[in-house]
Amino acid sequence: MTGTGHPTRPDGTPIDKEALRRRYLRERDKRLRPDGNDQYLQVTGRLAHYLEDPYTPRTEREPKTDHVTVAFIGGGFAGLVTGARLKEAGVGDVRIIEKGGDFGGTWYWNRYPGAQCDTASLVYMPLLEETGHMPTEKYAHAPEILEHCQRIGKHFGLYDNALFHTEVQDLRWDPERSRWTIRTNRGDTCTARFVAMGTGPLHVPKLPGIPGIESFRGHSFHTSRWDYGYTGGDPTGTPMDGLADKRVAIIGTGATAVQCVPHLAQACRELYVFQRTPSSVDVRNNRPTDPEWFTRIATPGWQRRWLENFTANQTAGMADEDLVMDGWTDIARRMRARVAALPPEDRTDMRKLLAAFEDSDHEKMEEIRARVDSVVEDPETARQLKAWYRQMCKRPCFHDEYLQSFNVPGTHLVDTDGKGVERITETGVVVADREYEVDCIIYASGFEVGTEHARRAGYDMTGRAGTKLSEYWAEGMRTLHGTHVHGFPNAFLVQPTQGANLISNVPHNLTESGRTIATIIKHALDHGHTEVEVTQEAEDAWVDLLVSGAGAIWRQRSPDCTPGYYNNEGQPTPRAKFNVGYPHGALAYFHYLDRWRTSGTFEGLEFR
Repeated sequence: MTGTGHPTRPDGTPIDKEALRRRYLRERDKRLRPDGNDQYLQVTGRLAHYLEDPYTPRTEREPKTDHVTVAFIGGGFAGLVTGARLKEAGVGDVRIIEKGGDFGGTWYWNRYPGAQCDTASLVYMPLLEETGHMPTEKYAHAPEILEHCQRIGKHFGLYDNALFHTEVQDLRWDPERSRWTIRTNRGDTCTARFVAMGTGPLHVPKLPGIPGIESFRGHSFHTSRWDYGYTGGDPTGTPMDGLADKRVAIIGTGATAVQCVPHLAQACRELYVFQRTPSSVDVRNNRPTDPEWFTRIATPGWQRRWLENFTANQTAGMADEDLVMDGWTDIARRMRARVAALPPEDRTDMRKLLAAFEDSDHEKMEEIRARVDSVVEDPETARQLKAWYRQMCKRPCFHDEYLQSFNVPGTHLVDTDGKGVERITETGVVVADREYEVDCIIYASGFEVGTEHARRAGYDMTGRAGTKLSEYWAEGMRTLHGTHVHGFPNAFLVQPTQGANLISNVPHNLTESGRTIATIIKHALDHGHTEVEVTQEAEDAWVDLLVSGAGAIWRQRSPDCTPGYYNNEGQPTPRAKFNVGYPHGALAYFHYLDRWRTSGTFEGLEFR
């Protein structure tokens, strides 16, 4: 860095910012599609076999017709942390309803080879201190994370009343009895005094809308339903010996592919990686956790301190030290250094702040592109693997073996120059009129994110006066704290939007929401209240506060970003203006929320 406004490449030469902006826009434009999210197929009907659970047999049971104090929909981190806090508060009658065969949510489904968290385990895995678990690595692999989800379930007695392989189909408020009626695909018709929902954005697989996708006569599956019966191996890393004589295609080069491609490259006779947009892949530098070091840092309250430190490092100027030291905090440190280099009078000028952030981003992305050249042996492959967009336009990736995979004989990058796969035939995959014959197609196409909430959840909640949540949110999401919705009493959402909106470590959002919800429910039960609901005035004031701020800095550039789920595949959505967080930042939000819930007044909520 030669000075503010003059970013440099790793070799010290200045970056031509205007040329780089033009390159980013060219790359964006070639990938823009008018169909946006509609380019993906909903996995239903003849495609429904892609949703089958390959991990746990379904156990038949009689339908439930009982009543519980709290029903939580979703058995991932959101349900586990909320259920744990409720049990700690003395609310024992908690039922978690989960469509998978066990707890875990995303980590139940994602068992593909190499799957691991890309935020440091010590801040990513919730309730470590409460359960006494030490992550074995800085970035834990999926089997350990799934095991930890099961550990939480056992530690807090959440298995006792859980319903697995069960999907909610209808959720309706009963005003006469002040309770929710829940109907499921297993014939259950049960009731709950309170409901909470943590269905998340990463559980409904999507498939690319490629012509001919149903015509392929070979084997195929989605990465979230990995078929180890076909590939051999298992989630722990046992070699996939079933692929030794196979030609395999993987479609998609996002975060999932970055993790599983290295394992496929070692296993397959030939591997074809079909790429529309390359990921930015920075150094991960994973390593085992030193037990002696962990003993020294794991003093009472350690995980909350680490969570707050990580979050503080995401907010410019809010942390004096960096406990986590990972790729996410590196991004923040660089931005903070750029802001610190500004004259004091410029640090409140949004235009100059955005320019400083852009300079920091340009330097980081030049480093990431230079890393490709230093790792990948073939110059043309290296050229095609370079990401030409700002780092936060797409989910940043961190890995130490992905780029190296393209040096393995038999591994081929098929770059589509932003166009995507042309079509699929009975025997292979076609790009630019060339057919690549393969035995197996693996879809690393991710999950539905920008679709309607009711479509992803599988039900449309009906509140007071028969109002559907989809109707209430027709013009955009409206809540208090991202948790409470007017007209839907005794119901709570557990998710980041309209709260901290901290995307670098989503579990921190869920942990604080779960703690808050448990506090509210405990208060209602202790004081004999049958209903709790946010007032219209409080909800309106909160939404007005959210949209009055600048929003997340990276979102300021989202229209210029290459298409992806961060920006609704590059298509404008008027409702997205509400998909922001607390204007003073994530750490300030968590401090605000802590004061709000511990005050005992719960300002904005009405107890009846």
